[in-house]
Amino acid sequence: MQQDVGNRLRSMMAEKGLDALVCLSPENVAYTAGYVIPSQPLMRWRHAATVLHGDGRSAIVCIDMEETTVRRAEVDAEIRVWKEFVERPMVVLAGLLKDWGLESARVGTELSYLSFADHAEIAALVPGLEFVAADALLTSARQVKTPDELALLERLSRISDTAIKTSFEAVRAGSTEMDIAAALTRSVYEQGAQQFKLMIVATGERSQLPNVGPTNRILLPGDVCRVEIFSVIDGYQAGVCRTAVVGDPPAEAERVYQNLVDCKHQVFEAIRPGASSREVYELFRSTFDELGLPAISFVAHSIGTNLHEAPYFGPYSNEKVEAGMVLGMEPLVYRSGFGFGMQIKDMIAVEDSGARLLSDVTDTDSLFRIEA
Repeated sequence: MQQDVGNRLRSMMAEKGLDALVCLSPENVAYTAGYVIPSQPLMRWRHAATVLHGDGRSAIVCIDMEETTVRRAEVDAEIRVWKEFVERPMVVLAGLLKDWGLESARVGTELSYLSFADHAEIAALVPGLEFVAADALLTSARQVKTPDELALLERLSRISDTAIKTSFEAVRAGSTEMDIAAALTRSVYEQGAQQFKLMIVATGERSQLPNVGPTNRILLPGDVCRVEIFSVIDGYQAGVCRTAVVGDPPAEAERVYQNLVDCKHQVFEAIRPGASSREVYELFRSTFDELGLPAISFVAHSIGTNLHEAPYFGPYSNEKVEAGMVLGMEPLVYRSGFGFGMQIKDMIAVEDSGARLLSDVTDTDSLFRIEA
């Protein structure tokens, strides 16, 4: 278990009057344990859980298939194992809660993740137990990073940034999006990432499409190339996006990109402890709207064990920025009206004195040029 995370959560549990906390989602299991139970994110029925008692005890519930993996990683927590095809995970979890004397306790859990059937089963097994929604508590806890989390996210930021730069340098006109993807993923693994998520390779007219993967499309002179990747270690991820052009840029590309650069600097300078997330977004819009183009509904968001986490810097929420947050900042335009989309996504840490750039490998003040 992650000790600093556990201490933070227990303090918040005490404030909410919770006797224990049960985490069930892959994101919060990774957040509390400090590692990923491999098949949990892939097969939802392979339930895993971390359980934190207010008195300092911790436990992991996992499937027998991955008991050895968990025992190798876990030195602090009790481990309870359920046998696939033979036992039901909620029965094992209920047994743990009973053994810990929590039959009539207030236990926080992720009610937005726990299925109706699983909730009904554990409620029947431990009828005196009061399950309390702890989703907001966990979201709030994840926003301020521990020193170890920050160090890992800083490492991941540079892995993602370096991988994109390497992929741009590996291709030229006549290469394909798949060639970009091959260089990109090779670099991610060579630098020590365990995996990656949401690789976006979108070139030419496809650069206008959000969240698309690579195809066999051939790079042509004048193509705008938008590439993003989230490198992952122990469930934590850092997303970075860069925009390049093959040879000389098409008409209007430099003007649009310069606006995004101006937005990037403006937002970066505005993000500091005590700042309003909504006001930062409004500042972004004051510059971006000079383009007269459709804007996205946020310009930054928290990131950690999930691709996107609250707070969002947009018009629909208003939260105060805190020191210790790590954010993905991404001024972008998909529909430029000129046949291309552009994006600059950076990872930044919020410190007492302001923001600090974590994805600092590539100079994004000008368009990266791919050889034509």
